[in-house]
Amino acid sequence: MIVELGHFTLILALMLAAVQVVIPLVGAHKDWRGWMALAGPAATAQFLCIAISFAALTWAFVTSDFSLRLVVENSHTLKPMLYKVSGVWGNHEGSMLLWVLILAGFGATAAWFGGGLPERLKARVLSVQAMIGLAFLAFILFTSNPFLRLAEPPFDGQDLNPLLQDPGLAFHPPFLYLGYVGLSMAFSFAVAALIEGRVDAAWARWVRPWTLAAWMFLTIGIALGSWWAYYELGWGGFWFWDPVENASFMPWLIAAALLHSAIVVEKRETLKAWTILLAILAFGFSLIGTFIVRSGIITSVHAFANDPERGIFILAILAVFIGGALTLYAARAGAMEAKGVFAMVSRESALVLNNVLLAVAAFVVFVGTLWPLIAELAFDRKLSVGAPFFNQAFTPFMIVLAILLPLGAIMPWKRARLERSMRPLYPALILALALGALAFAVQTERTALAPVGVALGVWLIAGAAAELWQRAGHQVARLGRLPRADWGKAAAHSGLGIVFIGIACLMAWDVEDIRVAKVGESFAVGGFDIALDRVEKVEGPNYLSTMATMIVSREGRQVAVLHPEKRVYPVAAMPTTEAAISNGVWRDIYLVIGDEQADGGWAVRTYIKPFANWIWGGAILMALGGILSLSDRRYRVAAGARKARGALAAPAE
Repeated sequence: MIVELGHFTLILALMLAAVQVVIPLVGAHKDWRGWMALAGPAATAQFLCIAISFAALTWAFVTSDFSLRLVVENSHTLKPMLYKVSGVWGNHEGSMLLWVLILAGFGATAAWFGGGLPERLKARVLSVQAMIGLAFLAFILFTSNPFLRLAEPPFDGQDLNPLLQDPGLAFHPPFLYLGYVGLSMAFSFAVAALIEGRVDAAWARWVRPWTLAAWMFLTIGIALGSWWAYYELGWGGFWFWDPVENASFMPWLIAAALLHSAIVVEKRETLKAWTILLAILAFGFSLIGTFIVRSGIITSVHAFANDPERGIFILAILAVFIGGALTLYAARAGAMEAKGVFAMVSRESALVLNNVLLAVAAFVVFVGTLWPLIAELAFDRKLSVGAPFFNQAFTPFMIVLAILLPLGAIMPWKRARLERSMRPLYPALILALALGALAFAVQTERTALAPVGVALGVWLIAGAAAELWQRAGHQVARLGRLPRADWGKAAAHSGLGIVFIGIACLMAWDVEDIRVAKVGESFAVGGFDIALDRVEKVEGPNYLSTMATMIVSREGRQVAVLHPEKRVYPVAAMPTTEAAISNGVWRDIYLVIGDEQADGGWAVRTYIKPFANWIWGGAILMALGGILSLSDRRYRVAAGARKARGALAAPAE
């Protein structure tokens, strides 16, 4: 009964989305206030219906209702409760239901807290949001229905993919979808603005919080995925340039560009057309990511391998929405005249360069991700584009961006003098060069990656501190009175600097050792002595494990006792590697146990990972910067709306 209720409310949500598309849009065109007012209640009702549907599917997983095909394919009675719940979105159908739930949630939030929006703009935004919801609800019901029953339910299920039975992967998809889908709000605002033919500072103030929230959630989601890959896959890597990793990284880069571009629109009433284009592209890359993951065109541990018909449906959605938005953009872009004028050396110019670097970097990732597919289809050649290409093609843009950020943030609007803008940053520059030289001095015969990365990271952190100090008028007492948005920007830029340091040091100073070790033997790696104490069989709730006990010591002092595992999940008939990690501020000791060898020894991989946790610490700080900025009164949708109520801008001629 509960499952049927979930199915019914999902169909009802489709009908409500259709109503929300048509009536508010017609009302905005005809200036019928009653029709426009229907958008809010329809958005709320649609969200509640999808929430009931999602709750019904969750109930089926929690209670192991094996009359539901999706539960049979992705659950098992012995599976821990956390993974029964995460199994709801650990598959194609359930994850799409979560996708539309978040989409409807963003629309409902805009309806609840968008009281400061002009009636016409609000009605059009909610209508466009409902169009996206209508398309994906139809996709779910016609191609990916999660509520299909089995005539003869089995006694037990087939279990969830063991790689997904992990806390990191339990929370990674929801945060990632919050980011992916959150960019739909920027898209809806952009299309609504194009329909009206007007964009100004107030529009930028309304669109920035949604973009910032989406960027923040994407940051957390990407960081969780990177952390999971680091400790779960057993190779010690934090980023593999996997197509699905790239699918989330591309909208993150475009969203970052959109955030900076919207600042120029808000402050200087320029870059309007470019900002609208970025809003369209940001959500476009989210849809491209959805297509990559669900079309079956790529092979990845992250991907949902599905039939091509579903991919064609998503491709059609992508073509309709992005193609339609770009067509509307082509018709209206000429009318979005820029008002502000600025010199070549100014904060506006720095933000333009920032946008160009981020957009080109995203394009490089896009080309590298899809080129093997294009080569196979167009030239019948099988190619592989891996980390060497991405590292060489992508890194230079990030280096230039890191150099530019502190200087651009401190420049005045409209016109600046380079020498004068650099004065507050000289201490930061000296500190960055000094610590970079120190990093170079402590290493011998190694790559320059670490010194350069340390210098750039310190430059970003010290530059953010210098900007705060200047904004406070060089007075400590005034630092606490600075707007939260200033602190949020400083935290985000500093977090990026910490990520730079972590990545550079880890890649340059990583120590790796692969050997066969026997029980009772010890060996030295990177200044640590590691002893294989014992190997034993352990039974988990739904797996069998070969667990090693390894003692790590340094100069006769015990540092850690670690237990790497090699698990086998009998139901799924799939092995997994569970690395054991001794985390530290300055380094991680990373141990992996492999197969037993013919001579009685065990394959052991050991990594010493310097500054590994700085990568995820920096990502957390970046997300915290987003939260701080969102808490600033000026970032709320209603802020400044009273000044511009009813007059977003003069209509374009």
